[in-house]
Amino acid sequence: MAMGRTTWQDESSELSRRGLLRAGALLALGGAAAPLTGCGLLDRDEPPPQPDPLAPLLDESRRLAAGLRAAATAHPDLAARLLPLAESHEAHAAELAGLTGVATASATPTAGPSATPPTDRSAALAELRKSERAGREAAIRACAAAPAERAALLGSIAAARATHLEALR
Repeated sequence: MAMGRTTWQDESSELSRRGLLRAGALLALGGAAAPLTGCGLLDRDEPPPQPDPLAPLLDESRRLAAGLRAAATAHPDLAARLLPLAESHEAHAAELAGLTGVATASATPTAGPSATPPTDRSAALAELRKSERAGREAAIRACAAAPAERAALLGSIAAARATHLEALR
């Protein structure tokens, strides 16, 4: 028999109170982790989810809006013409963000090919038209490839970008 404890314990006993508590804790942890293995939390073999195919269109909407706002700042005489177009792109970005589940408060991308618009008014409008034309083509391609529940929004975006081209003439 072991001495020095407040309780007498036979050294041949199979399980002490501390051992029993440890076993119970391990069983509790094991029981809590077992359901997690079925939900994929502990599975590392699955590939990460693919980004939404509309994510590039969302980024482009934000870029176009930023480019228009930068041009309006650089050329105040064009602000009345450019700011409504920027607001249109921002509304499209908000709709796309809601559709794709992307946070609307993400970082604003740069204003496109060049972060600052050309100082020449005609060159600035030409660059904006080029960006809008590329954006319209991207929206048309996305609309053609999209399922029906997304096609209406994408068609509206493509049509809006076509009208933006006219407003930038």
